[in-house]
Amino acid sequence: MERTRRAGTIAAVFTILIWGTTFISTKILLQDFQPVEILFFRFFLGILALYLVYPHRLVLKEKKQELVFAGAGICGVTLYYLLENIALTYTTASNISVILSSAPLFTGIVIAVFCKEEKLHWNFWLGFVVAMAGIAVISFQGGQEVQMNPLGDLLAILAAVVWAFYSYFVKKIGT
Repeated sequence: MERTRRAGTIAAVFTILIWGTTFISTKILLQDFQPVEILFFRFFLGILALYLVYPHRLVLKEKKQELVFAGAGICGVTLYYLLENIALTYTTASNISVILSSAPLFTGIVIAVFCKEEKLHWNFWLGFVVAMAGIAVISFQGGQEVQMNPLGDLLAILAAVVWAFYSYFVKKIGT
């Protein structure tokens, strides 16, 4: 049990480190590549990694399962990263990181709406406000001014909403 927990913690920390660098890495890549090109490279690397981990075709039992997996793929990979990449062409990586930190809020709302057994309580809202305040303090430390760009910021919000639907699909896949 302890070994599994430790492996899970290491995997989570590794994921956070990788994911935390994607905003800045993508911003740098956008100097030489278009958002769609970066998305293509991510697809390619993802397919290669998945094939190395599991070199067999996943066989699903019914058409409904395929639709759920397709929904997850469209939301979690295609639309989310496309919106994030395009948003980064209009606004700063700091803005994107703060805005995308709102994804748990949208995820909670989507899950509460579509999964009737899930309810949002006051502690969810309080935790969200505290987390967002902390993220804003970390992201905008050193007196850095917040630079707003309505189009880029709106695209980042849409990416957070799309991620919420991805999370919903993953929850359905898990059940």
